[in-house]
Amino acid sequence: MSNDLSAIETKLAAARTRLILDKPFLGSLVMHLPLKAADPKWCKTTATDARHFYYNPGYISRLTLEQTQFVLAHEAMHCALSHFARRSHRQRHRWDVACDYAVNMILDDERMHGPEEALMNAAYRGLTAEEIYPVLHEDPPEETLDQHLFESEASAEANGSEADVKPEGGRSHQDTPEGQEGEPQEQDAGEGSDTQGESGQQESEPDEGGEGRSGEGSEKQDGKGGQAQPEESAEGGEGQSELQQQPPRPPMDPEKLAEQWKGRLAAAAQAARQAGKLSQSLMRLVDHLLAPQLPWRALLARYMMNAARDDYSFQRTSRREGAALMPRLYSQSVNVVVALDTSGSVTEAELQEFLTEIDALKGQVRADITLHACDDKMDAAGPWKYAMWEPLTLPPGISGGGGTDFRPVFDWVNRDRLNPDLLVYFTDAEGEFPKQEPPYPVIWLVKGKAAVPFGVRIQLN
Repeated sequence: MSNDLSAIETKLAAARTRLILDKPFLGSLVMHLPLKAADPKWCKTTATDARHFYYNPGYISRLTLEQTQFVLAHEAMHCALSHFARRSHRQRHRWDVACDYAVNMILDDERMHGPEEALMNAAYRGLTAEEIYPVLHEDPPEETLDQHLFESEASAEANGSEADVKPEGGRSHQDTPEGQEGEPQEQDAGEGSDTQGESGQQESEPDEGGEGRSGEGSEKQDGKGGQAQPEESAEGGEGQSELQQQPPRPPMDPEKLAEQWKGRLAAAAQAARQAGKLSQSLMRLVDHLLAPQLPWRALLARYMMNAARDDYSFQRTSRREGAALMPRLYSQSVNVVVALDTSGSVTEAELQEFLTEIDALKGQVRADITLHACDDKMDAAGPWKYAMWEPLTLPPGISGGGGTDFRPVFDWVNRDRLNPDLLVYFTDAEGEFPKQEPPYPVIWLVKGKAAVPFGVRIQLN
């Protein structure tokens, strides 16, 4: 068994090294989860409690190296996204499935290939677990790739999710070993804190994030917002010589642990940016996670302000000012195209509220507005043009009520060579999108849960 386990440890070490070289953002996050072999009786595949990466050696042995990288990154992303602290009142199994879809689609965007049983659905691309949750079945038949050991069964029941525990299968639940049913968190005092060598002494005070005093594979804090490094590398010394016999106790302070992972997320993103190996999709994700949670009006204002920022001009000045070309600050109006989705799912009151907000912003950013409306075809009465000093109102008799197709708007912009500084589209995002991203910035102000294939998505909240 020891020889087999040694080979598995080598395989995991190789997968982590490959992640650090090829995808340093994910690799950095993975290094914050010390590896621990687990008893197959409770760990069918892999698992995490946001403090360790637990694995079934037999399961890892069946994976390719690429799939091993995927499961490592999968657990690290659960932690980086703080899924362990965001469930709230939601049903546990349904939430776990939503979290798996969210993570797997992120890794799919990074062109990583997981095991066949990994949950994938292109409809959930770009969505958070909170956005995926309401569109899932109340009792999803799907099973997660791993086990989420973020809370005990008792606390899950206290949060009103006792009905989601299935008697068979279901890797998304904290399986209880035979003979230990009902209180797995009370067994083996050192499970969650790696203190197996302390003669059963139970830990009284956890360290930051409820991680406990780690005797093996612990992390040293450097005082920089949770940027921690494992004491020992994957090549050995992480306490893998013995199997973890019981599921670990859940984190005692998930909110504090979430802050710790937020610091790790920021540090990993910064290092990957400097190495030039942070993809655009991950960059947008990180910026969203680290940015203050602003209402949609503030977010819209920020993007419109960015489109209208002043710049420097090297245009030749009057001869009376001399022959030299000196840079000078200049301001000019911004050309903004505003598109309204007038399909049956968007109400006139919602359109009017949106235009009122655009009207309040356009004077601040000196914007000239070209307005058009479209359901599955362009409104015959449009477009409508508004100078920066003219009030922006909903045109009378605006047509709509049909299906939704976004392509006519982008075709019209290209055909008329409008070349906008910004296009803002108010929609429920349920329709046919252009196959190619346009060369100008696009903001989608989305009512509902649907994803968009390009541009910046702002959720109406």
